Amino acid sequence: MKQYKLGILGATGAVGREMMKILAERKFPISELHLFASKRSAGKVIEWQGKPVQIEEACETAFEGLDIVLGAAEADIAKEMAPHIVKAGAVFVDNSSAFRLERDVPLIVPEINPEDAKNHHGILSNPNCSTIITVTAVNALNAISPIRSMTASTYQAVSGAGAGGPLELAEEVEALRTGRPVEPKVFTHQIAYNLIPQIGGEQFEGYTSEEMKMQNEGRKIMHLPDLRVSCTCVRVPVVRSHSISVSLHFDRPISVKEARAAIAKAPGCRLVDDLAKHEYPMPLDTSDQDIVFVGRIRPDLTDDNGLCLWCCGDQVRKGAATNTVQIAELLIEK
Repeated sequence: MKQYKLGILGATGAVGREMMKILAERKFPISELHLFASKRSAGKVIEWQGKPVQIEEACETAFEGLDIVLGAAEADIAKEMAPHIVKAGAVFVDNSSAFRLERDVPLIVPEINPEDAKNHHGILSNPNCSTIITVTAVNALNAISPIRSMTASTYQAVSGAGAGGPLELAEEVEALRTGRPVEPKVFTHQIAYNLIPQIGGEQFEGYTSEEMKMQNEGRKIMHLPDLRVSCTCVRVPVVRSHSISVSLHFDRPISVKEARAAIAKAPGCRLVDDLAKHEYPMPLDTSDQDIVFVGRIRPDLTDDNGLCLWCCGDQVRKGAATNTVQIAELLIEK
C-alpha cells in the first residue's frame, strides 16, 4: 500500500491531537507525519505511535514534499497557509470555516456526498460540527423525499469551544460548591448549571453565525439549494457530544416506520429509539466514538409532511477530526 507524507496544521490543539489519535486508530498509511503549530510551540515534542515527533513552525516553506495537510487551526491561519500548502503540491483538508462556502471548494460528509471530493482544486473543507451530526442523521430521509425545510435547536457541549471549555465548567462547579465567585473567561456568562442561547456573533436577522451554518452548509452538502433552516444554537453544561432537536418538512409524508427503517440502514447512523424502554440518544453514550445516534422519531403535529427527531454525536470526533480524516481517506482511495 502506498504511504503518504501527511501534515497537521494546528496540531497542538484539541482537534489536532484528536486527528493524531484517529489517524492511528484508522491505520492511515503514513510514511512521515509532520506537526505544525505556532512559533512558540515549535521544537516541542509529541509522541505518536510510540515515536517522538517534533513540532514545526507553520510558515510559507513548511509544506514542501507533503501529500496531504489536515487543517485543525483557526480560519485566519487556514486562509494564510492554504496558498502555500497548495503551491507545495499538497491537498489541504481544512476543518475551519475559512473555505466552506467557497464555490470551488467541496464541503464533504463522506457518508453523504463523497463524489464531491473528486472536484477539488487543492482544498477540501470539513463542515461545522453540528451540521455534520444533523445532516448525517437526516440524509437517509432526504433520499426518500427531499427536505423542504428544517427547524433545529442545538445543545452544544462546552468542549466545542476548545480545550478551555470543559476546564471552565469544572472550575465553575467547584467555585459554586465552595462558595467562591464565578469568573467566566471562555464563555460570556456562567455555564455551570446554566444555558447560553448564543454561539457566534450576530450574522443575519438576529441569527448568529453558528446558526446560519446549518442552512448554508446543509444546502451545499445535501445538494438542496432552496433548503430553509431556522436554527437556535445553545451552549449547555455538557462536557462532550452535541445534541440536536430537528423538525423536518418534506415534499410528501414519510411515516415513522419508514423513517426508522431508513435511519437504521444509513451509513454513520445508529437507531436508538424506544421511548418505553427509555432508550434514546444521549451525550454520555455518544462521546468518544464516530456514530451519530438518532431517536425520538415521531410525527410533527404542526405539519402533515413533517417528522421530528433527536440526534447526538461526538463533535470532536465525527463533528471535526474523524470527518476530516475520512475526507483524506477519500483522496487516497481516489
